[in-house]
Amino acid sequence: MAQASFPTREEVDFVVVGSGSAGGIVARELSMAGFSTVVLEQGPYLQPGDFTHDEWAVTQDEQLAWGPRKGHPQTFRRYEHEKAEISNRAVLGYAHNVGGSSAHFSGNFWRLRPVDFMERSLLGEIPGTNFTDWPITYEELEPYYTKVEWEIGMSGLAGPWDPPRSRDYPLPPLPVKSSGVLLERAAKKLGWTAYPEPHAILSKPFNGRPGCVNCGFCLGFGCEVGAKSSTAVAMMPQALASGNCELRTGCTVSRVDTDDNGRVTEVVYWEEDGTVQAQKAKAVVLCANGAETARLLFLSESSRHPDGLANASGMVGRNLMFNGSSSVAGLFEHPVNAYKSVPTTRVIHDFYSIDPSNGFYGGGGIDARHLSRGLPMSAALGTGRFSGARWGSQFKKDIAREFTHACSFNGHTTSLPLSSNNVTLDPDVKDKWGRPALRTTFMNHPDDFKTMKFFLDRSVELMEAAGATQISANYEMEGQTGGVHLLGTCRMGNDPATSVVNKYNRAHDVPNLFMVDGSSLVTSGRGQPTMTIMALAFRAADHMIQAAQRGDI
Repeated sequence: MAQASFPTREEVDFVVVGSGSAGGIVARELSMAGFSTVVLEQGPYLQPGDFTHDEWAVTQDEQLAWGPRKGHPQTFRRYEHEKAEISNRAVLGYAHNVGGSSAHFSGNFWRLRPVDFMERSLLGEIPGTNFTDWPITYEELEPYYTKVEWEIGMSGLAGPWDPPRSRDYPLPPLPVKSSGVLLERAAKKLGWTAYPEPHAILSKPFNGRPGCVNCGFCLGFGCEVGAKSSTAVAMMPQALASGNCELRTGCTVSRVDTDDNGRVTEVVYWEEDGTVQAQKAKAVVLCANGAETARLLFLSESSRHPDGLANASGMVGRNLMFNGSSSVAGLFEHPVNAYKSVPTTRVIHDFYSIDPSNGFYGGGGIDARHLSRGLPMSAALGTGRFSGARWGSQFKKDIAREFTHACSFNGHTTSLPLSSNNVTLDPDVKDKWGRPALRTTFMNHPDDFKTMKFFLDRSVELMEAAGATQISANYEMEGQTGGVHLLGTCRMGNDPATSVVNKYNRAHDVPNLFMVDGSSLVTSGRGQPTMTIMALAFRAADHMIQAAQRGDI
């Protein structure tokens, strides 16, 4: 694919770090508006034909989501007074490839609702947290939600369960599968409503891409036909075709340099072979995700920014939110075959916001899924939720029955922002490039636990109403030890003393620096943040373009 090529020592208009859910959109918008744009991505540019159903390579050998085996160790601790221990897995989970985690996500796309943006005003203070309102409203973001649906490609059904919308979905919902039917029937018995799950997966051909072939390998896997609406297939081809965008893969950013005035001047990075390069730029957009963006700001400290770039507030890395979760598995008399097709086709939002009279903050949704992501090897390697045996012929029979006759009703819930939940640099552990490893400190707020338990109980009721013969329920009652929704670590706000970026994702401290990814979210939403990250990216890009056109960058 033809693309632009810019000399590193000549200033380009923008350098975009990361090509994921936000970076791919920002690169496309800036380059199509006529601005010279360099995208730095540490992973490869995989095409649909490069993806496979090789479970071992994807789930065990870190083919997409790198971790300790690839030279990217991470450490974890519950509390800040403890020494973090090296984890044998990626505590902060994300993909390393063009498209980022949008290449391997499950594609469940919920809009936030008007209430999400003003909960602090409605509910008041929550002691011990940094719970606050967003600096923008749902109404301001709504046109960009619609833009995501039509530019990225989404399937769904508009209805009374939706927040206000200006346009219907471009494509009808994906077909319901058996686990969705079970959830829908159970909800009806209990007086609740299950409706079609909105997906960033094409139910029919759209914008030159094919519709879903229902292979079942969605969550954690790249789409072999390009039906999943990752920025790799929906945005980057257009960015490169503009003639104003250069994509450099295998490039790991080490720091962002600034001048004596504190303004960004260049981005320093390693090429795959270890060669050090530096691209000069008029402005930089960090879209590296809620973990890597924070690490990069810490690594870019200087005499003018001693606590890290854009960190005068001390809020960089803080307020990490994962989204809570619960899982209730049910075994049924007849086959359910929940491993087929996309992970989930129905969702319940009757408890999107829990009544404050319950005594705690929270809310979310419940959907129906397979127990082991629909993956045969993962099911076989597990101990089984309903197996009395742990080995031998009986174990094999139990696992085979569970794989075809079971499904789970999963809760996806809120997570409160706490200063003590954060991403920092580990003082002792280094990665393959010699950078300090990402260190996660995390312990759920008491309301997070109450919300997860509330959704667990509702899911048990649903599973009983669905007619399950056996039920197994769990949530992380000891606290979460990691996540893939990396939110809040560079939050947006009007007050520079309590936030990192303004309402347009522009750093308070550094006028030509932007952070556009999950790090800017103020609250966690109810479990599926990627659509909001994309909508914010379209909105931020609009303002970058306007600012650049009037000479304000």
